[in-house]
Amino acid sequence: MNYHNPVLLEETVDGLTIKPDGVYVDVTFGGGGHSKEILKRLGSKGKLYAFDQDKDALSNTIDDERFTLINENFRFVKRFLRFYGVKEVHGVLADFGVSSHQFDVAARGFSTRFEADLDMRMNQADKISAFNVVNHYSEERLKDVLAQYGELRQAPAMASAIVAERKNGELKTSEQFKAALSSFLNHQKENKVLAQIYQAIRIEVNQEIEALKEFLQQTPDILVKGGRLSMISYHSLEDRLVKRFIRNGLFEGEPERDVFGNFEVPLKKVGGLIVPSKAEIAANSRARSAKLRIAKKL
Repeated sequence: MNYHNPVLLEETVDGLTIKPDGVYVDVTFGGGGHSKEILKRLGSKGKLYAFDQDKDALSNTIDDERFTLINENFRFVKRFLRFYGVKEVHGVLADFGVSSHQFDVAARGFSTRFEADLDMRMNQADKISAFNVVNHYSEERLKDVLAQYGELRQAPAMASAIVAERKNGELKTSEQFKAALSSFLNHQKENKVLAQIYQAIRIEVNQEIEALKEFLQQTPDILVKGGRLSMISYHSLEDRLVKRFIRNGLFEGEPERDVFGNFEVPLKKVGGLIVPSKAEIAANSRARSAKLRIAKKL
């Protein structure tokens, strides 16, 4: 079984316009698919640093003197590159979301398909798991998580149902969690709704939105002038943040303009939105929601 099928492999690495002697970063190493493609295009003096907070990914490390794998969250990219003496790089690749491996290993609790303990931690050393969110968050906080990260209209009622059910005892497994929400799952859209619920809990557990924002804000500092960013998002929350940051250098509102109506931003988009071909989606169903955006530092 493949650890992870890299999505938009050629397009994402093409977006970096690899220089043979350049320095690059793959902040979502996973199974190493994108990293291997970058290394193919690097010369003997090139260098690739990769990040992955999941210890399972360490078993995929690449035996290549040009390659360094860092077992950390990409929200600390600038700090750990500095630790390795790297101040600027020529390109950064990011493939956000959950790896195929994390979905396919039942015990990790990411997939709606399996009976498992409520976990969903990308970094298994983290203290907060799905169990903590489901059992210890207030009804108001649960509602906010489901509404904001799952974009669920029935978030208030769902939060109320979870709180009511846990009065009978802790919800420890995915099946207990699904049972608490069974009244919202008895229709044709059950899988879609369940996926939205799991997405919301997972994003909260892993602080994915905060991590993405922190990462994006550091990218202008670590890129050389003309350096490239190549980023794949899988849901609208991520893609919206990526798109806005490339366009405005901000996540909300508009940048300050001068008296002529002009404003300065650190990045400029390169080309348009890229999505997988029908053939790629047929070969890898998890590619269907992928959106690739490329930018360069001005």
